[in-house]
Amino acid sequence: MKHPEGELAEASNEARSDAPVVTNAASSFDDSTPLAREIADLTRRRRLLAGLELPMPSATRVITVANQKGGVGKTTTTVNLAAALARSGARVLVIDLDPQGNASTAMGVDHRSEVPSVYDVIIDDVPMADVVQKSPEFAALYCVPATIHLAGAEIELVSLVAREQRLSTALHEFLLESPEPFHYVFIDCPPSLGLLTINAFVAAQEVLIPIQCEYYALEGLSQLLNNIELIERRLNPALTVSTILLTMYDGRTNLANQVAQDVRDHFPKQVLDAMIPRSVRISEAPSYGQTVISYDTNSPGSLSYLEAAAEIARRGAPA
Repeated sequence: MKHPEGELAEASNEARSDAPVVTNAASSFDDSTPLAREIADLTRRRRLLAGLELPMPSATRVITVANQKGGVGKTTTTVNLAAALARSGARVLVIDLDPQGNASTAMGVDHRSEVPSVYDVIIDDVPMADVVQKSPEFAALYCVPATIHLAGAEIELVSLVAREQRLSTALHEFLLESPEPFHYVFIDCPPSLGLLTINAFVAAQEVLIPIQCEYYALEGLSQLLNNIELIERRLNPALTVSTILLTMYDGRTNLANQVAQDVRDHFPKQVLDAMIPRSVRISEAPSYGQTVISYDTNSPGSLSYLEAAAEIARRGAPA
């Protein structure tokens, strides 16, 4: 018996070939088979994305990706949305605010302990322009890396003046002085609601919340939303939850479908139509220092992130 993951891999491989080959492959199966439907769907989605031109925002959109639950796909979502938009022609900056530095790894930028990083920006007032690195993936994709030094930043921030606005001030100055405008800035947060995450909220206009399609998906979300509302009232009136992205979706299970429906019922305006499936390719990509967008462009996971990025671009910044 063939494992479902094997079918998915075969479908991905078929979708990578030229359209006529895919059509012939699909026609050799009964239309009712899961593999034939998968191939046809991937081919259709790839063709739609191939001719798509995304609108560029008139002003820089600063989006913080946050959820205090670990393992929901925050970093994966940050880097893949950024790469998808950069692939479409946007100039994109990713700020890695997680001491683990996983976003920096996935973007292929150096984040050894001696490398200038976001720690130097928020603690020592080093200009952000001095620490920004260009990602090797796309010409218009940049990263402010995180190093292990960021692990102690929560404690060091406590005694600093304007501790909640450190990142906001540095980012504002960087964007003003940048010779070319950035269309998007994504801030990857640690899985906590400490001072680093507060800095990310104060620096942004939008919050994107990844929610995995699993049991307890909504647990703790009310606390996150309360904290965002508190930041909005006291520190950043422009902040709003603009986007919710469903991740780790497995359409074969009733649980995933039920969770997806529950989230859509609670947040009908914020939830994207695009959903990110469970995918081996998405998990593999960071180990090669890449996002899935460049690691396997035509895989289901990559297509899903390209669709989510397109939806974010079309929706535009909230009024």
